Amino acid sequence: MKITILGTGNAQVTECYNTCFVLSDGDKHFMIDGGGGNTILRQLKLSGLKWQDMRDIFLTHKHLDHIMGIVWMMRMICQNISRGNYEGEARIYGHGEVLEILRGLAEKLLDKKDFAHVGKSLHLIEVKDGESRTIIGKKVTFFDIGSTKAKQFGFSIELGDGEKLTCCGDEPFAECERAYAENSKWLLSEAFCLYNERDTFKPYEKHHSTVKEACELAAQLNVPNLILYHTEDKNIRDRKRLYTEEGQAYYHGNLYVPDDLEVLEL
Repeated sequence: MKITILGTGNAQVTECYNTCFVLSDGDKHFMIDGGGGNTILRQLKLSGLKWQDMRDIFLTHKHLDHIMGIVWMMRMICQNISRGNYEGEARIYGHGEVLEILRGLAEKLLDKKDFAHVGKSLHLIEVKDGESRTIIGKKVTFFDIGSTKAKQFGFSIELGDGEKLTCCGDEPFAECERAYAENSKWLLSEAFCLYNERDTFKPYEKHHSTVKEACELAAQLNVPNLILYHTEDKNIRDRKRLYTEEGQAYYHGNLYVPDDLEVLEL
């Protein structure tokens, strides 16, 4: 399996795309979030992936930098079904509240003939806290991250041989996530900024964490591979080096600070 990082930035970045990614197992793909606009289509194209192959999509929460790219995916899917250029079905997973918002946006923004495919060929599938589904042939378990802002779900996916990858969303770790994140082979964690720049970016006011806290957490959870994302973009040229240097003081596993479109083998 591999993970293609389509975007690495927080909501207000301009030097990279908003955080979203694709997990792939051969020709099967599981897309997580869509960023904030139709740049999602460009990122998929540049990564060598086809939007038509994104048949399983997970929307974590309702924030603009996650949901609007999914609206564009819905438009492309439904519009091409109407034109006879798209065969088969697609599925978008999410908790009930976010799917209700997504459906409402699609109903208001898509042509009536295109929206008619929602619920027929394009399925909106509600998942509950702790519920498991089989996606791209793997067991995926969804969980509520305990957000204090907008209700948000993360997930854990079994990679085989007892190993798993866990995504804890884009907020600081909550104890309710421990059962899913602890001992994961891979952990995706938000790191809004460097700890030594916390006074500049004020992550705690935005309910985010720093590189230091994300790395301390991964060490505590016995995670051998840590991916940092959902960052600021003011240090974009030196971000990989700076974040890695700070993180290695607190975490001694494999630390990844990917750029947009970077691919990691799992």
